Amino acid sequence: MKVFNAEFLVSAKSLEHFPKIDLPEYSFAGRSNVGKSSLLNTLTLRKNLAFVSSKPGKTQQINFYNIEGKYIFADMPGYGFASVSKQEREAWKTLCTSYFQIRENLVLVFLLVDVRLEPQKIDLAQIELLENFRRDYVIVFTKSDKVSEDIVKKRIKTFEFLLQYCNFLVELLPFSSVTKRGREELLGIIRKFAERWKTNKEA
Repeated sequence: MKVFNAEFLVSAKSLEHFPKIDLPEYSFAGRSNVGKSSLLNTLTLRKNLAFVSSKPGKTQQINFYNIEGKYIFADMPGYGFASVSKQEREAWKTLCTSYFQIRENLVLVFLLVDVRLEPQKIDLAQIELLENFRRDYVIVFTKSDKVSEDIVKKRIKTFEFLLQYCNFLVELLPFSSVTKRGREELLGIIRKFAERWKTNKEA
């Protein structure tokens, strides 16, 4: 498996800091401690592309990375139980909402959900936000190595039922940063949406 060339671009705390690069962009979002950093490191096969922390809320800005000169990855602040002030949480919420609303080259959002948990209201609220902004998204069930396959299948069926009337859900995909389950599928989706973005630009 190939290690990806990856360049850290910027940590953005406000809209004016978003990088202006004409490449398809992929956002990685989810609750604090859901495994976003581990997923990014697994995708690129780089141990320290994104910092893995046991303390929720470590990512406090949107971190942008240039991957292979082909894609931009945007690592979003974790939402939920981060031990930060209410003022900071509101600032993150405003930043992320604005990002999803206006980011022109954002082609797909990977929304990470802990497969060990029943559907959480905060995750469903994030899905509603993406639907309202007409953003395509993939639900990625992280930590699938920590539960039985029956639990994984049950969780996927539950979300399929809850999201049956959603218009912008692309796929529901189990993932594990330990076994690398789902890595190739995620990369395939990234390539597919990059091709779609390129075709739309040339049209």
